[in-house]
Amino acid sequence: MAEKLSKKAEDTSLMALACGATAEAAARQCGVSSRTVHRRKADADFRSRLQALRADMVQRTSGALTAAGGESVRTLLDLQKVTSPPAVRLGAARAILEIGSKLRETVELEARIAALEQASQPGAPDPYGPG
Repeated sequence: MAEKLSKKAEDTSLMALACGATAEAAARQCGVSSRTVHRRKADADFRSRLQALRADMVQRTSGALTAAGGESVRTLLDLQKVTSPPAVRLGAARAILEIGSKLRETVELEARIAALEQASQPGAPDPYGPG
């Protein structure tokens, strides 16, 4: 007879898999066979829950990194002060320029995507004008 995961075992396997564990490692954590975990991974609802859990984890991580961003910028600015060794100042300057450039590109792309999404709505005016 097929082994069924309890609610607790299923939640444990979801968390383990979302964190990158193999099916075998997740099965060990849940006390079930790896075949059971593989079978659950084949289930569309389970895969959907796993994807949602991963997306939530990424969202939370992004939020934590965003919250730490201000302090990170202050640190880089402090490292650029004349009292820092030249190699450290150079590294901080490079990091600021690289990160600033990537951030600017991201913000511009987000704005362009938002404009395209808005323009694709039914009844939206043509962003390029008539004809």
